Formats: sequence, structure tokens, C-alpha cells
Amino acid sequence: MAQVNLMWSATQLLNALDAGEVTSVALTQAALERIKAVDASMNAWLHVDQAGALAAAAKIDQRRAAGEQLGALAGLPVGVKDMICTEGLPTTAGSKMLEDFVPPYDATVVRRLREADAVIIGKLNMDEFAMGSSNERSAFGAVRNPWDPERVPGGSSGGSAAAVAAGTCPLTLGTDTGGSIRQPASLCGVVGVKPTYGRVSRWGAIAFASSLDQVGPFARTVEDAARLLDVLSGHDPLDSTSIPRPPCDTLSSLKSSVKGLRVGVPSEYFAEGLDPSVEARVRAALSSLEDQGCELVEVSLPHTRYAVPAYYIVATAEASSNLARYDGIAYGHRTERSLPLNDMIAASRAEGFGPEVTRRLLLGTYVLSSGYYDAYYLQAQKVRTLVRRDFTEAFERCDVIAGPTSPVSAVKLGERTSDPLQMYLMDVYTIPANLAGLPCASVPCGFDDEGLPVGLQLIGRPMDEATMLRVGYAYEQAHDWASLQPDLEALAASGPPPGAPHGHGEAS
Repeated sequence: MAQVNLMWSATQLLNALDAGEVTSVALTQAALERIKAVDASMNAWLHVDQAGALAAAAKIDQRRAAGEQLGALAGLPVGVKDMICTEGLPTTAGSKMLEDFVPPYDATVVRRLREADAVIIGKLNMDEFAMGSSNERSAFGAVRNPWDPERVPGGSSGGSAAAVAAGTCPLTLGTDTGGSIRQPASLCGVVGVKPTYGRVSRWGAIAFASSLDQVGPFARTVEDAARLLDVLSGHDPLDSTSIPRPPCDTLSSLKSSVKGLRVGVPSEYFAEGLDPSVEARVRAALSSLEDQGCELVEVSLPHTRYAVPAYYIVATAEASSNLARYDGIAYGHRTERSLPLNDMIAASRAEGFGPEVTRRLLLGTYVLSSGYYDAYYLQAQKVRTLVRRDFTEAFERCDVIAGPTSPVSAVKLGERTSDPLQMYLMDVYTIPANLAGLPCASVPCGFDDEGLPVGLQLIGRPMDEATMLRVGYAYEQAHDWASLQPDLEALAASGPPPGAPHGHGEAS
């Protein structure tokens, strides 16, 4: 048997499994040991199902040895953001409100992972109810960035991105409402994909903003992400927003030539606020695509400047509606104090929700209130239409749009927690595509002057994940960023991050 290398891509690991060079049990055990070694300092894993994962891996090894036909991810460990329901495993959404919640069912995407014979290894840390851009807003402590333990991994799917970057798991799931897959992928130096809205089922994913939320993959390479996306996608009758189309088939065309493809470069994504070091890496990536035969075309997305305020009205309004169910009676944490009904509900929410969730719920309730609906929520929806129209007009001139994923690389822990507006602006380039429902990806494109990862964002036409990922794959093949890895010894020695409970993330 070959020695397990957890920094291999999922595709390489799958080939080794199929060739009998490694077993799923050995791979799963190696992942569990890596989690034990580094996660006390990283805090990416909230719940690790050691017994369940090893049992599932053993069954897959038995089936493989018997010559049975296996699924597309057979034997690969996969981590799941703690926003997505997993039968028999806690699903907290990073909140004390759901600290004791154990779902009696799997989300559709988790069921599809199991049908593909993936090994569900555990649940990953996140900003509470996906409301955050740094993964410092989890009720169970911040997550550290594996590339620099003093910096954030991005959010809200920071645990999912950090887990892949640190080699504790080759594939993970995240959710993206305003950039929560792409931004942490950029800050952690991995690949993250947000599919077209409705392409992947949201059934069983705890709702934040229902018209914006999407589930998508994290991976070390574009090929790995495409492989996972093809498994996750496809119509789901349980989700009323699911598009009645067959699953993606991005793998089949991934390696086709990109020569002649038009890549749109929006001037608004290279404006004030973009770190010069980040801009230099993204510009270099665009030049590389041009060298491979792509045609760079300047496009304009003029309503980009209004996307962030519109998003924080639409998203908070929908969150106010979605989270109203957590009243301490039917759902969620209930205060132990003996109080009249209304006081009990107020106390349960005050104890269960953190400050960022509270801030957004108050804002969402306000913009939906009588006298303010037309002035705020209705206006935001009109802006959303204008943002969507910008993309429609831009795609008349290009096949894919490219630019920076984040205006900055990973900031230091605590650097922006006291300034919500600066934190919100970290998503200025990712939010517009959520408002328009478009597929997007972040692909590593080098390191800034401080040695921190930078991501290239690719935005595709609706339902055209294949072309978008083909461009990402072509760029990736010319630049071997995936082979680089963070200093895990420094990470392991960094100590627990702020607010991390003792023992969280240890295998059980």
C-alpha cells in the first residue's frame, strides 16, 4: 500500500483508491489523525464522526474488493458545513440557538454524497447562521487561516475552506449567500464554486436568505470541484426553487481548449478599495488567460456600487422572516428562566443569537415594517433587477467575466470586527452575482506581497458552469498553485483561536 498523502487532489486520491494503492479506511484514518494534530489550533471542525466515518469507509473497501460498481466519490472523505442537515450528526449553524439540534434527516446534497459513496467525516465551523465574512462570528470560536494563524480564513464558510487548505479533508461543502464560498476560498488558497441559483438543491440547508442561498463545493483543484458539483447538482422536487434540469456534466468538457473564448473584465472590479498587491496577481492571471488564446474584453457593470446596500436589505429582510421560527417554543434554544410568554421568547433569542445575527435581524425587521417597505425593500429589489440587467448586457460581449474575488487578502483576526461596514465591503465583488443568481468560482491565482493567497473570480452565464470551470481549469494548468501548502507545524503550534471551546474539533 502507498503512503497516504492528504495534500493530493481528490482526483489523485480517487485514482489511488481505484488502483488499490490505498484503502478508504487508511485515507479516512489519516484525515482523522490530521484533524487531531492541527484542528485544536485551527478550529475548523465542530463535530467529527470518527466511528461513523470509519464504518462507512470499511463498507466501501469491502464493496470495492468485491468488484461492485461504486459511486463517483467512492471512499473519499468529505466535510459538510454545519449549516447543512446531517441525519444523526449535530447541525448547529454555528449558533447557540441550535447547539443541541440533531436532524432526523439528511439534506438532499448530503444524501447525494452518500449515494456517490463519499465518507461523511464531520461538520465544519462557520459564521453564525452564515452571517459573516471572516468566520469570527461563530458561537464556537473563530477559525484560523492555515496560511497564517493570526489571520481569518474568510466567511461564512471559513471552516470548509480551511479544512481543505490544511489537508484535513479533500472535499467539503459550503453555502454562498453573498460570497460565503468564493471569499474564503480566495483567502485560503483553494477552489470554491457557487452554482447557478436553483442548480443545486437547498432542501435541508438551514435558511438565511432564501432567494440568495446556494450550496457548493470546496476543493484543491478545479477538476475536483467539478467532480463534486456534478454529484451535487440536478433537480430536486423537495426544493421549490430547484431548476428542472439534469445534473451538471462539467467534467466531460473541462479539458477542452479555451482558445477564442471572450473573457470580460469589468472596470468596476478594479476601482478604489482594491489592494494593489491583489490587483497585480489578478491582472497577471488575466494575462495568462490571454496567452492561452482567450480574448480579454472590457465590460461595464455600472450598478455594482449599489449591490452591497441592496444585498444588505434583501438578505436581512429574508433572514428576519426565516429566523422568526426560533422562538424557544417550537424551535431552538429556550431560556431556563421562568418568564411570561413574550419575555420568554425575547430572553431565548437574546441568549441564543449572537450580536451579528441580532444586528441583521433588527435591520431586516425594520426594512419590512409598515411605512418602510416601499422605501427600502422594494427599492432594493429594483436595484437587484438593474444588477441582473448589467450582467445580461455584459454577456452579450463575452463568455465569462473575470476579476478579483476579494478586494483584500486575509485580514488579521479582530481587525474588522468592530467595523461592520468594512467587513461587509469585503464581499463587494461577490455579492452582485448572488443578486443575479449566476454561477461563479474562485480559483487560486498566486500570493500577495505578504505571502497570502489571492483568488481569481470567474462568473458564468446562467446554467453555464461548464464554460466557467473550463476557463478556471485552463488557468490552473498553467500555474501549479495547488501543489503549494501551508506550514502546518506553525498552525499546530499557534494555540486555540479566540473563543474556541476546549476540545472542539477533536474526533469522537
